[in-house]
Amino acid sequence: MNNYGFIKVATGVPKVKVANPDYNKEQIIKLIDKANEQNVKILITPELSISAYTCADLFFQDTLLDQCEKALYEITEYTKEIDIALVVGMPVRYKNALYNCAVIMLRGEILGIIPKQYIPTHNEFYEKRWFASGRDVYDEIKIANQTVPFGQMLFKLREDLTVGIEVCEDLWVPIPPSSNLALSGANLILNISASNEVVSKDEYRTNLIVSQSAKCLCGYMYVSAGVHESTTDLLFGGSSVIAENGILLNKGKRFERENELTCAYVDMGKLNFQRRQNMSFNDNKREYDMEYDVIEKTFIDNDISDFDRYVDAHPFIPSDENLRIERCNEIFSIQSSALAKRLEHTGLKKLVVGISGGLDSTLALLVASETMKLLKLPSENIIGITMPGFGTTDRTYTNALDLMKSLNVTIKEISIKEAATLHMKDIEHDINIHDITYENTQARERTQILMDMANKNGAILVGTGDLSEMALGWCTYNGDHMSMYGVNASVPKTLVSHLVRTVAMISDEKTKEILLDILDTPISPELLPPTKDGKIEQKTEDNIGPYELHDFFLYNFIRCGAKKNKLHFLAKQAFKEKYSDEVIEKWLNNFMRRFFISQFKRSCTPDAPKVGSVSLSPRGDFRMPSDADFSSWLEE
Repeated sequence: MNNYGFIKVATGVPKVKVANPDYNKEQIIKLIDKANEQNVKILITPELSISAYTCADLFFQDTLLDQCEKALYEITEYTKEIDIALVVGMPVRYKNALYNCAVIMLRGEILGIIPKQYIPTHNEFYEKRWFASGRDVYDEIKIANQTVPFGQMLFKLREDLTVGIEVCEDLWVPIPPSSNLALSGANLILNISASNEVVSKDEYRTNLIVSQSAKCLCGYMYVSAGVHESTTDLLFGGSSVIAENGILLNKGKRFERENELTCAYVDMGKLNFQRRQNMSFNDNKREYDMEYDVIEKTFIDNDISDFDRYVDAHPFIPSDENLRIERCNEIFSIQSSALAKRLEHTGLKKLVVGISGGLDSTLALLVASETMKLLKLPSENIIGITMPGFGTTDRTYTNALDLMKSLNVTIKEISIKEAATLHMKDIEHDINIHDITYENTQARERTQILMDMANKNGAILVGTGDLSEMALGWCTYNGDHMSMYGVNASVPKTLVSHLVRTVAMISDEKTKEILLDILDTPISPELLPPTKDGKIEQKTEDNIGPYELHDFFLYNFIRCGAKKNKLHFLAKQAFKEKYSDEVIEKWLNNFMRRFFISQFKRSCTPDAPKVGSVSLSPRGDFRMPSDADFSSWLEE
């Protein structure tokens, strides 16, 4: 099984006895066994986990230090056949000074010892009494019957994985070592810590860790000493946090009295893709890139076998209802504020919107209505035009008219049947052949009407097409593809419905009723005649596939750089049993093909406001040649 760029990592908080390395070693070994059973590849334990953090002046005693080295040797011997990169904390003697160190090993080989750089001596901390700073130290030392690099360094454990290590207080300074490590190539930072608990500190500490993972575009693992440290003056809670570029992947329970393991899968593929995209990150290297030795030792087994990372099936839509409503309100404000600016700039005071009774045109009309409120202009300045065609059903036609009436906009009804029939006659197309020409004739006729009505009335034609349609090219070139300002252009289809629903919930009862019925209507361009009983015949998702799948593919393809095999793997995780392998493969191939062949449409799209992290604007977020070959993307 492929690892798809993921690696399983864990933080371990062992039970300890203060100044008893032999006991502490046994607890660390129990954590190693537990991690190994769960196919963990990287395990970190707290600061000074072999000795315990709260030994105070006992750190000066050779008895304790000798026992720590003995325990380290026994751990290395135990892990010779275990394919886990393990980090433990211990005091290390070097040239008549003592250093607070992280020791990293893999299959019994100590790869390096990293001394803590910033030694706190403020408030409850008094570490400079015992430990020297390891900021300018680099040498080799003998320990546990091995000759080991000692100082600041990086560890390349996989082709796509380079690890950097910092110790506790190192994170809390203005420019932490992890910033330099990240700019020098580390994409996973490990922090072993002993951070005591006081009221509200946990939230601050978690935010700090998550923020640093975002600033460094990296994965960040943090683990702190647990409740069995000395409680003379402090209580340690065993905080564990695993973050990835600003996202909290997992957080362990604090105040646990038994050995505690907290696991997560980190997506190294996504992190590396995002770093390649971020030129500011790369420019920052010029100031802060440092020369670190890179120690290379790779895992024997890189596959994953029990993938349990949560994969969001609807990445554009927050699962929390309150957050979703807040997000929708923010997007709605971006759309309406952007349209208001365009009206102010042009000096125009009217808007034209084509109203079909479908979701996209409904959202565009709602945005237009809010824009008029922002500019203190009458709602009648919106000219809503419904244009019945060969596929228009009574349901959508009625909803279009009712919504315009409810919002008190100027209503125009212009049938396209006669004009489309004449045009097909002019181009010698048989009106009984319901092919792409038949469909696009209607779409372009509607756009011509809307453009000319906008000119006639001194108005801006508001586009209704959404992000998902642009990704798939599900629009008629120079038909509904074109407008004077596209308010929905970076809103994915799966999010459009939530935006409309959010507005519905704060609307008057009549408008709410109309909007809810529109939400319940099948998605369709209505360019083919309805069924005999007047129902929608042409359903978009029957033709191109489920929008929830396509939006999932789009997000992970654009935002995370996922290859086709990874998209398939993630879709299986996200949708569980909802779609079979064959169905996912079918629509994934369709997505890739349509995405590439539709770039020529995206290359000349109207101006539109960006509302989220994924946008296909040819002037900003996504630039691609219109004739790029996509065969490699289908073969992965």
